[in-house]
Formats: sequence, structure tokens, C-alpha cells
Amino acid sequence: MESHDAKLLRAQTHVWNHIFSFIKSMSLKCVVELGIADIIHNHGQPISLSNLIASLPIHSSKTHFIPRLMRIMVHSGFFSQHSHADNELEVKYALTDASFLLVKSHEMSMAPFLQATLDPVLSNPWTQFSSWFKNGITTPFEMTHGKSFWEYAGSDPRINILFNDAMASDAQLITSSVIDKCKDVFMGLESLVDVGGGTGTMGKVIAASFPQLECIVFDLPHVVSGLQGSENLKYVGGDMFEAIPPADAILLKIQLGHLTYKKWPYYVNYIT
Repeated sequence: MESHDAKLLRAQTHVWNHIFSFIKSMSLKCVVELGIADIIHNHGQPISLSNLIASLPIHSSKTHFIPRLMRIMVHSGFFSQHSHADNELEVKYALTDASFLLVKSHEMSMAPFLQATLDPVLSNPWTQFSSWFKNGITTPFEMTHGKSFWEYAGSDPRINILFNDAMASDAQLITSSVIDKCKDVFMGLESLVDVGGGTGTMGKVIAASFPQLECIVFDLPHVVSGLQGSENLKYVGGDMFEAIPPADAILLKIQLGHLTYKKWPYYVNYIT
């Protein structure tokens, strides 16, 4: 039977792990911003620590922290490590399946999604979560910034671009599977509206794959402003809480999370 002290120590470890779990996501954000996955990918083979440090845009006084950062990332499964028994600087790092998706040039890169999710504008509202429960404000985001996420994105071009890029990268990951595995869903349809379709990543692929289908990418006016459609694809601006363009089928990728945003701050797609 486990002793009282052993139970207490295990419980303390559990609490500590959750207290410091943010270090993993912030370290991952740092890795993306420093371009470490891109450096290893462009190197074409496992890269030594010394070569990695030489390739990084960092101050010389910070070089001895890189092994610590890489240790966290290796432990988290983002890089594999090949040790050198005699020379620590010749330890080599290689990409894993996870870090390969952080390479910015990868067609299915998740780097934009990470950068949006962990941007202070989107992450700071979580620090107000307990306060939000004590008042009548709709969401933590609105309590922190004084407006809804959609209003904020409409007035801040940086966040608008960041969010749209994130949604586009997320769509890339599932679009090929949808087209390959769910072709029958689109057969017989003459029209489809992609609600909250962003800049049209998924809509473009669907329109190209099914020429008989008239596709509408429907999103907020500031999202689709200036975007050009094609012969069977058009962009329409509007508010899905007011009206949705009529079509044979409605595509909701992750927008169902938004349909309840007035009752819950949501987690499906940022704190909106």
C-alpha cells in the first residue's frame, strides 16, 4: 500500500506539472519564432548543437540556454536527439513528425495556428478566466479587450491576418482527407456554402474538385474583403448569426463552437 508521504509527493508532482505546463507551449512558441525547425529542415540532416547555435538569430550571451530549450523540446517529442559521448556540442538534433509540421514552408504547417493561439492578444484573456465567472460580461476576451474577438479582428489588421492564416493552416490539414474520403457527400449537390470559410482554403479545393458545385465562402466582411473568387467560387460577407446564404448544403468546419459563444467562452476556436 502506498504510504501517506508517497501519495503526498505524487499529488505535489501532479500540481507542479500543471503549474508549469505553460512552459512547454511557450518553449514551442519560442522554437517557432527562432525558426529552429526550419533550420534543421534546411540543413538536410541531423544538425549538431554547435551548428544550430551558429545558425540562430540570438545574442551571444544566450547560447548556453539553447541546450536547455532543446532538452524541453526533445522531452516533449518535437525533436529527436543523437548524443555524442565525448562532445556535448556535437549532440545532433533531427525533426520528428510533430516538428515537421512546424516547418513554415510545409504545405500543412501548423506554425500559423500556433502563433495565433499563443499570441498575447488571444492568450491573455485566459488570465481573466476566474474574474469572468464573477461578472456578466459575455467572454473573457471581451472583458480583457473591451470588445468581442470579431470586432477586435475587424479593427486590428495584424490579428485579422494572424487569425485568417491560422484558420487556413488548420483547413489544410483536413481538406485533402475530406476530398479523398468523403467524395460521396458532395455528389448530387449543386451549391454549398462554407460558413466561416475564412480566406477560402477549403472552399477553393472543393470548388476545384467538384466543378459542378457552386461554392460560396461566407465570412465576416473584413475577412473576405478584396478576395477574388473563380468561375464556381464566390466570397460573400455577412454575419452567420443574422443570415446565411441559401445553398443545398452548409459546411461547418469548426463554427459550431461559435454558435454557443454567447453562453460559453469556448475553446474550440479561441476565446471569442
